[in-house]
Order: sequence, then C-alpha cells, then structure tokens
Amino acid sequence: MKKLLLVLIVAFAAFSCKKDSFTAGKNAIVLFSADTVFFDTVFTSTGSVTEAVKIYNDNNQKISLSGIRLMGGASSSYSININGIAGPERDNIEVDAGDSIYVFVAVKIDPSAANLPFVIQDSIQISYNGNQRFIQLQAYGQNAHFLRNQVITGNTVWGNSLPYVILGGLQVDTNASLTIPAGCKVYFHADAPLLVDGSLLVNGDHYDSTRVYFQGDRLDEPYKNYPDDWPGIIFRGASAGSLLRYAVIRNAYQAVVVESPPAPGTPKVILEQCIINNSSDAGILGVQGSLQAINCLISNCGKNIELQGGGSYQFTHCTDAAYSNIYVTHTNPALALSDQYVSESTTLSGDLQASFVNCIFWGANGTVTDEVQATHQTNNAFNVSFQNCLWKVGTTPSNVSVSSMIAGLDPLFDSVSYSNNYYDFHLKPGSPAVDAGIATSVIVDLDGNPRPLGLPDLGCYENQ
Repeated sequence: MKKLLLVLIVAFAAFSCKKDSFTAGKNAIVLFSADTVFFDTVFTSTGSVTEAVKIYNDNNQKISLSGIRLMGGASSSYSININGIAGPERDNIEVDAGDSIYVFVAVKIDPSAANLPFVIQDSIQISYNGNQRFIQLQAYGQNAHFLRNQVITGNTVWGNSLPYVILGGLQVDTNASLTIPAGCKVYFHADAPLLVDGSLLVNGDHYDSTRVYFQGDRLDEPYKNYPDDWPGIIFRGASAGSLLRYAVIRNAYQAVVVESPPAPGTPKVILEQCIINNSSDAGILGVQGSLQAINCLISNCGKNIELQGGGSYQFTHCTDAAYSNIYVTHTNPALALSDQYVSESTTLSGDLQASFVNCIFWGANGTVTDEVQATHQTNNAFNVSFQNCLWKVGTTPSNVSVSSMIAGLDPLFDSVSYSNNYYDFHLKPGSPAVDAGIATSVIVDLDGNPRPLGLPDLGCYENQ
C-alpha cells in the first residue's frame, strides 16, 4: 500500500511538474479562432465596433507568448485589449496547457475622411518560440456596395449612386450578364479578379464623371498609383458578347485577358473608347482570343498588348504607348504577336488574324528598339496587316503586310514627364500623325469629339 501511494505521489508530481513547465519547441501548437477578423459594418457616421479572437494553447505544457502586437501601433484605426489589458503591444504572456486568452479588437472610423480607403487593413502579430504568425484585420471605411466572392447568375443591372467594392472576386456566370451604367466606380481588393464567363456590358460616356472606372481599392498615398493593385478582368472560355464603352481600367496585374478560341461571327470582347493604363504585366493579353478595340489608349504597362497562340483581333484608331517610369520599366515591345503561346503547363497554337488601322505604336525611355514584334512559329495561318499606322520599328517584320506606314517619326504627344509620371497622349499641332489616317466608319475619338469624314488623325485622339 505504501509503495502504491509512493508511485501515485511521484506520478502526480511528475504530471504537475510537466503542466507547470513550458513548451519551447517551434512545433508548439497555437490555434486561433479566426485567421482574419472582418468588420462587416459599413460606417456612414463616426462609430466603433468590437470583435474578439481567441488564442488557444493546444499543448500539454504551458506556453509563453513572447509578444502580441498590433502592427499599426498607436496610429492604427484599430485598438486591441489582451485579456483585459489595453494597448497596442504586450509581452511575455503565459497561457496554461489547454487554456486560452482573448484578444478584443476595436475599430473606430470616421468615414468623412476624404482619403480613407474602402477597406482598412491592419494585422496582429503573435510571437512564440521563434514563430511569428498574424491575424489579419479588415474593416469597411467608406459607404459602398461591398460584394464578397459573389457569383452573378442572372441578368443583373447595377446602379451608380454608390461605388462597388469587390472582395475575394466577382464572377459573371455562363449565360448571365452584368450591366454597369455611366458614372459607376468599381474598386477591387488585391485578391479580387473579375471573371467573365457570360457577358459584361459597360455603358460609360465621354465625360470624366461619366466614364466607368475599374481599379484597386487602395486610394491612399502612395498605393493609389501602384500597378499590380488587383488581378484584372478575365474573359474566359465560355464568355461572349461583352461590350465596354468609355471604361478606364488601371493599376491591374493584367488589365484585360481574353482567353480561348473565338465564337464564330462576332468578337468575344469589344472595347470602345477605353483607357488601359499602368498594369504591371499586360494591358491586353489575348490567348487564342477574339477582341475588337476602337479609339482605345493602352499605355505604360509591362506588356501593353500581347496577342498569343492565334485568335482574331481588330484594332482601329488605337494609341499604344510605353515609357519607363517610376512604376513600370519598358523592356517589352508595345505590341507582340505570335501564333504560339507557351506557359509552364501548356503550349497552344492556332491561326492568327489581326488587323491594325490608323494606330500609333510608340515607346521610349526603355530598352526596346522595335515596338512591334511579330513571330510566326508554326504552320498555322498568319494574317497580320498594318494600314496607315505610325510605329517605332527599325526593320519591318517580314511576315506582316503593311500599307502607308510612318516609321520612326516621333508622334509628338502633348506631354510626357517620366519624373512626374504624367502623360497626355493628345497630339500636338504638327504631329506626323495628324491627317495621316484612312477613312473608316469611326466618327468620334476617345474624348467623344467628331472625326472628319476625309483624313482622320492616327491614334485615339483627334487633334482639335
């Protein structure tokens, strides 16, 4: 009996000792009740909201959290309270085996602040045993329509009284349509593409206030001018019948992507009077796609226009201009065409049909000599033509047809400032592009101004 009692005492002491000791390994298990804390309240007046997150020690020994810290510190819109103690940071917090602590998170927002982002972010850092983990914080800062991972399944028409903020992504389903009216502004979070499997109809107008804007949701300095702020608009295989008028698409990774072979008869996507600017990768990427662009400006992207793997394309009165600047380095041609597309997982090829009429292809302050490069790599048909265009090309590609071209003459854009990142692609009087076009059915320019019936200017703007 005495021996049994002694064994029990020793076992109890060992157990108690283990419970009182600390786990020090990097593999210690610390669980969070949430990896991201969302504040779904839309603030229409100054207010605050509190949420809680639980940190749980899932080990059979104590653990010491060396630090819990609000990354934005005292200047953050958020504040935290760690087990009853308020402050942006607390060190050396002991949590018993199988026990937990609470971190209360409050956010206070004044939506009248003019430069407030639509989504206000911060994070909480939890440090232990050499590990650093984070709980993300997201709150709505301005009044808007917030859509998270939404799929449009019918024929949907938006309004323009409030902007739309897309979180996680927006999909227009097969056989569905989304119509966006003039003056609407659509902002995308960093992880949010617009995926079009049906059709997208954008009905903008020529005034700045009536164009339809697609851009990232960071409006605060310096982020509001950064490229790669959101993924872009992707017209996928099943999509058809999309028409974008007077749309401005900026600061994306790939602004407009048109995938898969075209449907017979009509372009998959038509862009009229659209501005695509400051994409880190591609302004327009076509992969066996079908696109028609009229009076469009594509400028200062990593690859302004890239048409690969075949497809069908028509560009009329478009300005394609690329300059190195503080955000994007001009190392790729303004226009690249190929009947083959190679990615990490696949190689695609097909017939390429592309025509360019009354366009400008220009670049400077970079490493590119020929701003138009055409590569015929397979036995597929390769029918590429340029008529009445101005381009910066030393040697005309041998596999394209050309007519009435202007080679190597500066188009004399109104203003180009690399240091200030300011570009005005209207034509100066005396530009070689003035009156150099051929008559087409296009009767207005990107500003909505009329074009003459006789000799129009090249590019998207008609000199007034």
